[in-house]
Amino acid sequence: MSKRDYYEVLGVQRGAGEQEMKSAYRKLALQYHPDRNPNNTEAEERFKEAAEAYGVLSDAQKRAAYDRYGHPGLQGASAGFDPSAFSDFSDILGDFFGFGDMFGAGRSRQPQAQQGGDVRYDLEINLEDSIQGLKANLLVPKLEACSRCGGNGAEPKDGIVTCPICRGRGETVFQQGFLSIRRTCSQCAGHGKIIRRPCTACRGEGHLRAERRLEVNIPPGIDTGTRVRVTGEGQPGVRGGPPGDLYVVIKVASHSIFERREYDLHCTIPVNVAQAALGIEVDLLTFDGLQTVKVPAGTQPGDEIRLKELGVPRLRGSGRGDIYVHVDVKVPAKLTREQKKLFEELLETLPAENEPHYKGLFDKVKDYFM
Repeated sequence: MSKRDYYEVLGVQRGAGEQEMKSAYRKLALQYHPDRNPNNTEAEERFKEAAEAYGVLSDAQKRAAYDRYGHPGLQGASAGFDPSAFSDFSDILGDFFGFGDMFGAGRSRQPQAQQGGDVRYDLEINLEDSIQGLKANLLVPKLEACSRCGGNGAEPKDGIVTCPICRGRGETVFQQGFLSIRRTCSQCAGHGKIIRRPCTACRGEGHLRAERRLEVNIPPGIDTGTRVRVTGEGQPGVRGGPPGDLYVVIKVASHSIFERREYDLHCTIPVNVAQAALGIEVDLLTFDGLQTVKVPAGTQPGDEIRLKELGVPRLRGSGRGDIYVHVDVKVPAKLTREQKKLFEELLETLPAENEPHYKGLFDKVKDYFM
């Protein structure tokens, strides 16, 4: 049976450019890929036909020979196909062709080493530790490589053997027309070896569950949600890959006096009306020791007093935040006779702060009815 014209196979004109041919081939490869058409011989033939056509027309030298002489001009040239011509289609062709080893070129593919998984550890600390920092002793659950089998899951002496199907290559190769098709060996899953006798210590898993004690440095200024990374203390790698990392996730517990807002600390001190009016000095225990807070005379409810550089150290920078002391002026709900008398005497001596307001309101009402 004679071969179809390559331009007809791709559905392009003879003067088609490289990008037009590439788009046409991608469309056909997606349409007729054997994974999308299982057990469909016709689709598989169309798939191989399109690959052959593109392999020729994407090569300038072969295309020139084909344009001049047709199929006879390619006698003996098909074995010289360049796999790199299909590199842009690895997302389509990858597993089907064993990409990178097309047409018998290349080397055996073995499973790649993989980095181990990361481990999360939630650590709750108090506010004082977040300000001053600490060295935390943690007992971290993790997997460790089995010391008996070295992590391969097989008995040390004769537990692991070469795969009899692929003979250690990790893949099987078979011919389909002009293509050499490579697939991952189904017997050994690409490892090239199989476990004949699983390790008696880890039961073939290669790892054992354990707990490891670690000392982790928690820097000053750390806050809720911050992660401290400890390199190499995660799960062990796969097939000789590096271990993952440990991430210590911080939660700062609430404090009975201070509330943290970024790098500042806030607290409230109560004073009575006399103390707010006359002024007072209050001792406040901070994380830097006892501090004297001066409440000035005439302090109003909600006023705040700032204590500079007594807050939280900045985690990535210099200096510290501040402490803000909020003044809560307490008005007595009940008075003794003596206290009531004193307030009445005080009332007589104080200016009527609200008198202009009430006078103005009375005048407006009077004007309305006049």
